[in-house]
Amino acid sequence: MPSKVAIVEFNEDVKGSFEQALKLIGSMDDLNTTERSVVIKVGVFDHKAETHSTVGAVNAIINSFNKAPEIFLAESDNYRGKGLERLQIWKELFTERVVPFNLSDDTNTRKVKIADEEINFSHILFKPNVLVSTHVLRGFEKGSILKNLLGLIPDPKKARFHKKLETVLLDAYEAIGGIDLAVLDATYTYHGAGAMPHAGPDSTRYRIKTNTLVVGRDAVAVETVGATLAGLNPDKMPVIQEAVERGLGEGHLEKIEILGTPIEIVKEKFSSVMKNFKAKK
Repeated sequence: MPSKVAIVEFNEDVKGSFEQALKLIGSMDDLNTTERSVVIKVGVFDHKAETHSTVGAVNAIINSFNKAPEIFLAESDNYRGKGLERLQIWKELFTERVVPFNLSDDTNTRKVKIADEEINFSHILFKPNVLVSTHVLRGFEKGSILKNLLGLIPDPKKARFHKKLETVLLDAYEAIGGIDLAVLDATYTYHGAGAMPHAGPDSTRYRIKTNTLVVGRDAVAVETVGATLAGLNPDKMPVIQEAVERGLGEGHLEKIEILGTPIEIVKEKFSSVMKNFKAKK
């Protein structure tokens, strides 16, 4: 059975469009239950920059898990600051059920092997909890959805992992039992130096409004579709190809069942918007 990925465009109704995407990819009954808590791993390198999922998109994800007893918005410390500080971007969504969680502060951990190192992962990352990975769409060859897994590592000094990044990301993926739902928030698409996670707020950046969601249960397939929309070649992205070799998901576009708006139409729209943007610059 092919992996299903939904591409849905929207105007202002992010919640409705996300619900549409979920209907396209199939039932979420195994994920949205009263027995399973949900961890939403948001990707936010710097809370002062704009490269993170919008409040609207994260709220749409939260609303889709209406049966979950607890929902954790999770991030870890990095050299730019504490995880809890960066999570304040979504503070208006916090309730008794929806809480921010700093993976670096958890003392209830489990040792996992990541690229020949033993690292303590927070207890909330493991099954039966549901893991959702959400990030912006970037023209960045290291990825978005899968690259987000670097933030599972509690150590704020993560630079040492960049030399073996693909191995680290996919070891983390396997250690936690995979990503249950992947959500690329392409409200904006990022290109140029600003698409890179270490780029500062003053870096050259193309932030283009594209109002699109890419959603699927197969995170590798979602990464593949997103990369294609961003103008990258998934066949030349090591993180995708190594994931395929490990049997973690589908990385060949022709084998992915793409639902919703045809990818050719969205790709052409993205390309046209980029050309218009550059022309105005």
